[in-house]
Amino acid sequence: MYAPQSLQRQAYQALMVETIEQKSALIDQMQRATYLLDQTGPGTSDSEHIQDVEQPGQPRHLEFVHPRALKRRRITSEEGRACFLHAIAHIEFNAVNLALDAIYRFRGMPRAFYDDWLRVAGEEVRHHDLLLARMQALGCEYGDFPVHDGLWEVARKTSYSLVSRMALVPCVLEARGLDVTPPMIQKLVNVGDTESANILQIILDEEVEHVAIGVRWFNFACLGEDVDPVDRFTELIEVHLPNRIQAPVNKTQRLAAGFTTEWLERLTLLSAGHFHPSPKV
Repeated sequence: MYAPQSLQRQAYQALMVETIEQKSALIDQMQRATYLLDQTGPGTSDSEHIQDVEQPGQPRHLEFVHPRALKRRRITSEEGRACFLHAIAHIEFNAVNLALDAIYRFRGMPRAFYDDWLRVAGEEVRHHDLLLARMQALGCEYGDFPVHDGLWEVARKTSYSLVSRMALVPCVLEARGLDVTPPMIQKLVNVGDTESANILQIILDEEVEHVAIGVRWFNFACLGEDVDPVDRFTELIEVHLPNRIQAPVNKTQRLAAGFTTEWLERLTLLSAGHFHPSPKV
């Protein structure tokens, strides 16, 4: 009789291969397969086999630099637009790895958790492919420009905690895309690059649901800790990402992604530096 392999084992394999083509093939295989779920989790006696991932699989020719070392290029030129799309493609590549890492790392979750993040991984691959095709039309390949490691740095910081990972990655870093992408689309339209603008619109429409998945599992984790999600979110921001909440906050898109009005009010205060929590006693 065929014995399904562990979903987590396959997710780790997909996480550690280097190219988007390899990841895509393994994700397709995962979506078609039947799996056993590894029910061990962090904090259990059997959790030692959950490995820290200092660096996931990615193309070896990527050049990593400090974010401040990245050169700004105007999107009025083809090279500038190629560089801009390259930065987004790198975010999408990281988003594939982050979805796979969530499947691998966080054990004993409801099956819907793994179904959600496997779906996200597949859609992020498609986003990367759309961007790559457009970059190639502009004479650029993935790896032609330097990139930074900010997204995975936060992944390393939150590898120990589901509530921290869901708060800081989908609800902060990925949700930022909901705020900044609409004006980016308009700028591309203004310079006549409707092809790139249309790709960003596709990504924006699907990222709303990706952020909603993060919000849903962040709320689930907070329920397990018996804590208020908005207060827990604020606490995690203060510890890990102080001063990283920035205006503008796209309230329409964030409401569609499951943020509450109270949460949006807190985000607005945090972005203005006006929220000062009461001292803990």
